[in-house]
Amino acid sequence: MPDVLLTVGTRKGLFIGRRQDGRWEFDDPGFPAQAVYSVAIDTRRPTPRLLAGGDSAHWGPSVFHSDDLGRTWTEPARPAVKFPEDTGASLERVWQLHPAPEHSPDVVYAGTEPAALFRSADGGESFELVRPLWEHPTRSKWVPGGGGEAVHTVVTDPRDPDALAVAVSTAGVFRSRDGGAAWAPSNQGVSAVFLPDPHPEFGQCVHKIAQDAGDKDRLYLQNHWGVFRSDDAGASWTDIGSGLPSDFGFAIAAHPHRPDTAYVFPITADSDRVPAGRRCRVYRTTDAGGTWEPLTRGLPEADHYGTVLRDALCTDDADPAGVYFGNRNGEVYASADDGDSWQLLAEHLPDVLCVRAAVI
Repeated sequence: MPDVLLTVGTRKGLFIGRRQDGRWEFDDPGFPAQAVYSVAIDTRRPTPRLLAGGDSAHWGPSVFHSDDLGRTWTEPARPAVKFPEDTGASLERVWQLHPAPEHSPDVVYAGTEPAALFRSADGGESFELVRPLWEHPTRSKWVPGGGGEAVHTVVTDPRDPDALAVAVSTAGVFRSRDGGAAWAPSNQGVSAVFLPDPHPEFGQCVHKIAQDAGDKDRLYLQNHWGVFRSDDAGASWTDIGSGLPSDFGFAIAAHPHRPDTAYVFPITADSDRVPAGRRCRVYRTTDAGGTWEPLTRGLPEADHYGTVLRDALCTDDADPAGVYFGNRNGEVYASADDGDSWQLLAEHLPDVLCVRAAVI
């Protein structure tokens, strides 16, 4: 069983777990009193670099990095993510930190609130605004979702450094094929049941996107009502929610090695945000959404109310894969066998906002 680093961002600090020789231990929490909405584990370096988006009620938001697996952290002398003065905007939160694939070894993307994409060329120590998305002609019609107006998901293509996709709450999916110089809405087939026109060009409330392990043009999408799949890199989408107890939810993750395999955590409804049927269950598809199976072994059997947020479900890069999720009850669960069985790693933590894991 490989050694694994697990990062858990919460409403009150960052918790880091380490599995060594099959046993888990957690460090004392870092970033006390800060909400940690985003974490990345950049494994492109000999020693992984950790990135964390902290949000201090006193000092404001910042991006920190660690080159010793979270034992010490560095905050740049100047803000890593800052809106240019001419935008008239100020940073409220860093929702996403996403290292690019191997073809761009020092590139890291940051998705923020207000909804913007930033790009770093130095491993996440400084970022520049991707202006074409910020200045997109549809921007004046974007509206905040329940969690704010944010770029909360970034998807890159390991085959092509110029291919990018982002998810914006609540504007939907936007794609670029020229490294971010131009962007187009890519929501064909994704519904917006809360709008007069349920199939607009943009305005969908996309909650999360994940990329398939085998076919990099295959994407999975958890929507505000609806689970979808794209087989053409996001140009069009097909509903794959049949067979789930609810197709409302926030999180979706793909297996790191097995094609056509993805995971969701269904929520009852937007008006009743608890696990579907009040049962703590992860659902897995192994046929790209054709069928879904509940994964329950080791999870609570009684009524359960722990909601899993959009970035609080992830996989590591082991094989069999580790699968992890945290919830708003402050519980963290892990599977070391592709989700077939689970164990409780931590409980009574603050509200879990994001979870990331990697083999080290």
